[in-house]
Amino acid sequence: MGPHSSGLGPHVPLPEYKENMRKIAKHLQSLSDSIRIIFLSSPPVNEEKIRGNASGFFSELVRTNELCRQYSEGCIEVGKETGVKVIDLFTAFQNRDDWMNACFTDGVHLSEEGSKVVVEEILKVLKNAEWKPCLHWKSMPTEFSEDSPYDLVAADGKTTLNPSEWTFHREIQWD
Repeated sequence: MGPHSSGLGPHVPLPEYKENMRKIAKHLQSLSDSIRIIFLSSPPVNEEKIRGNASGFFSELVRTNELCRQYSEGCIEVGKETGVKVIDLFTAFQNRDDWMNACFTDGVHLSEEGSKVVVEEILKVLKNAEWKPCLHWKSMPTEFSEDSPYDLVAADGKTTLNPSEWTFHREIQWD
């Protein structure tokens, strides 16, 4: 969010934001040699929807795609400096032709489609990261992989079905 003309409000200047992100990365990295961190950059906003949803409760709200781009680039820069993986949501959202209307409920907050973009991007990082052990779901052991009499009963009424590895019910297939 950009600065309010009064000087009040939740604005954090870009240099301070980047320094805060560096501190967060450094602190988290100090907790463990094997910690995995993923930063999400600022997504774009639908400026028209934001203006259309203006409320009498608030004064001016300064949210623009230019500001979002700057903060997204700042996050990516800090990620490179600190070795933290960054998901570039600013670009990922705009890869959809209908992003402005499909990805937000009110121009800022994510809709179901916007959330799907985030999930897909996180899954890409988890799949491609060279972390040991890998955190991609197919690389992790299934906790209850053995068949059990408490699993779902199959159509034959005599055997059970272990759902541990089922993926067909997921709207976003992890591959």
